[in-house]
Amino acid sequence: MAHRPADQIIHKAAWLYYTHGLRQDEVAQRLDISRASVALYLRRAREAGIVSISTSTQLFRRDRLARRIEDAYGLDAVWVVGAEGLARDAADEIPSLAANVFLEMVRNGDRVGVAWGRTAYAIADVMAHADRHDVTVVELCGNLGSPYDYRPDQCIMEIARRLNARGQNFYAPLVLATQDLAGALRREPVIREQLEAIRACTLALFSPGTLNEDSHVIKCGALGLDELARLKALGATGVIAGQIIDAGGALLDCDYNRRIISADFDAIRAIPRRLVVVQEDDKLGALRAALAGGFVTHLVLTARMAAHLLDTSGKPPVAAADQHRQRR
Repeated sequence: MAHRPADQIIHKAAWLYYTHGLRQDEVAQRLDISRASVALYLRRAREAGIVSISTSTQLFRRDRLARRIEDAYGLDAVWVVGAEGLARDAADEIPSLAANVFLEMVRNGDRVGVAWGRTAYAIADVMAHADRHDVTVVELCGNLGSPYDYRPDQCIMEIARRLNARGQNFYAPLVLATQDLAGALRREPVIREQLEAIRACTLALFSPGTLNEDSHVIKCGALGLDELARLKALGATGVIAGQIIDAGGALLDCDYNRRIISADFDAIRAIPRRLVVVQEDDKLGALRAALAGGFVTHLVLTARMAAHLLDTSGKPPVAAADQHRQRR
């Protein structure tokens, strides 16, 4: 059920003031209301419990597109950004919304698996500090060099710092030179224990990766453009925790994947709550593949992406939704 207009304006005012740090006069200007109204709405937000450690995300949960995505793909919860008029580009709102959703989902005692990337780091960068107890944040895959302003290990440790949690990085590269070398490293006791411990995670946070010239695996040198073209010819569609998947969400049978140090897909799917965040429009194919592969239980995305997912040309495979319901 959608919010009443009076409720929507309270949520919007609270989101702009507490999440984005706008002054009351700036909130008034953005929403075209008086400053006195802003003060009243913020007081009502506090009284209603909309504002706590993280600003309530219910404004984005009640979107009709969110309900349709949940029903179509058999997901536990979906948050859609687009129709609220809070940002010029809905994609700009994704990191803040995802950070608040993530904080709402993290419970005391959780073991949280995170696959690093630009989206995960953008979420960490805007996340509020929360004093969670007995929480551990672990890396889902090995590390790579980074062409960006952060290293993969910094992404995991920053999320842990914001949660007052323990951080546990993979001290191994994501991709090795040969299959034999990767196999030997996986058998090392420390690495084997880290990989096996991922099955104990209770929450995961990641974003499906793309396979184009701007992809992280290309920019850091893990994949060359010639190899990328060959993999696409084999059906490569996206990336989950450093591993390449096809359009059905299955691990692509290729040399690259056999040289990877990363969580087993069955271990990732065994994590009961898997929050997937998609900010960029060019991740549509990768997101569809992740949904088809049963990697998603909770999803944050833009209204543009939601509409594309519901397009008749991209209906979800019935088997994927059925498999997810069976796992609940």
